[in-house]
Amino acid sequence: MSAHTDDSSDEPEWSLIGPGLLVAATGVGAGDLAAGLVAGNRYGLNFIWAVLVGIVIKFALNEGVGRYHLATDETILEGIHSLGRWASGFFGGYSLLWGFVYGAAVSSSASLAANALFPAIPFWIYLVAHPILGAVLVLANRYETFENVITVFIVLMVVTVIGSAIAVLPQLGAIIGTGVPALPEGSIVYALGLIGGTGGTITMASYGYWLAEKDWDSPNYIPVMRRDASSAYLITGLFVIALIVMSAALLYGTGASVSGEDGLVALADNLGNQLHPVLRYAFLIGFWSASFTSLLGTWHGVSYLFADFVGEFSSNPVEADQLRDTRAYTFYVLWLTFPPLLLHFLGEPVFIIIIYGVLGAVFMPFLAITLLLLLNSDRVAAAHRNGMVFNTLLTASALLFIVLLANELSTLL
Repeated sequence: MSAHTDDSSDEPEWSLIGPGLLVAATGVGAGDLAAGLVAGNRYGLNFIWAVLVGIVIKFALNEGVGRYHLATDETILEGIHSLGRWASGFFGGYSLLWGFVYGAAVSSSASLAANALFPAIPFWIYLVAHPILGAVLVLANRYETFENVITVFIVLMVVTVIGSAIAVLPQLGAIIGTGVPALPEGSIVYALGLIGGTGGTITMASYGYWLAEKDWDSPNYIPVMRRDASSAYLITGLFVIALIVMSAALLYGTGASVSGEDGLVALADNLGNQLHPVLRYAFLIGFWSASFTSLLGTWHGVSYLFADFVGEFSSNPVEADQLRDTRAYTFYVLWLTFPPLLLHFLGEPVFIIIIYGVLGAVFMPFLAITLLLLLNSDRVAAAHRNGMVFNTLLTASALLFIVLLANELSTLL
């Protein structure tokens, strides 16, 4: 499709409730909360700077996806396919393996939080119920209804997680000095991982499809899209910083060592024991909301990507706002829902986890380099190509993810 060049109409109005909310809801998952937990536990408030840098880098990637869609009327998969069938083939294979493993991981996160809230219900029921409920909500509702559902969850997360962080602020007095940005000895790789891990991965590429569902469909929406994407990463940053604050206030300097999603339950227990029992339940509700909205956003958004891949790879492309009605979209929602249950009940094959780790580490530099190529090409009208700022940010993100890829490969292989 040819690039849009008509910018004559007035800039559309922007609403806080937009596709950016879905980006935030999907990008802020248990992994982001756990990363904030570990950062605060180990280093106090020191690595808030790394979260802020990560937010800027992820914003640049997300803005690039959105700008490419609005400036060219092409989806990001069309752009990837234009680089060669190998590129879209890589994406298709990665999305299948990623969905198989991630579907199990995100269901487990939501189930862990729900089980901590209501332990009388067997854990396996949560494991089965969450992905099926997610599939029903995604397949049974149009975009507008889905956006409203996500908005409710975001409000719930703000009230519970941000509210819990505000409650611990009086506990920060003795450690406020740890907030001075620094790079403690031996923490370079950790800092890079925190920068690169904040705010989602493959799910960012779903942004253009949500723009299409919102009928944001021309270059006139680029300024609106930038405000929308900015709001997404502002929310993301607030949530991760809130976890650093809570973890630093309650755990830093205590000798306690917590990590992963089990550590989030332990943090909830600390909130209840040291401050007020209500805070335990409030935080667990926020933890569950973050996990379940990541599940919902993935089921909804990444299924567009897979359906688009099928259309492009089979030379039978479908318009972005019609992908939801394809068999490929439904297939991928079900792929995320049912096959991952095997990993819960049969165990995780080591070789699949290794391949998943390698391909996952490859995807982020792949996306950054793809955006650099596409947004500096003649596929995009000159007025909407990268300037110096976005070229610098995308180059920095590509280099960052290449370093993280090398580190991941050295660990896995």
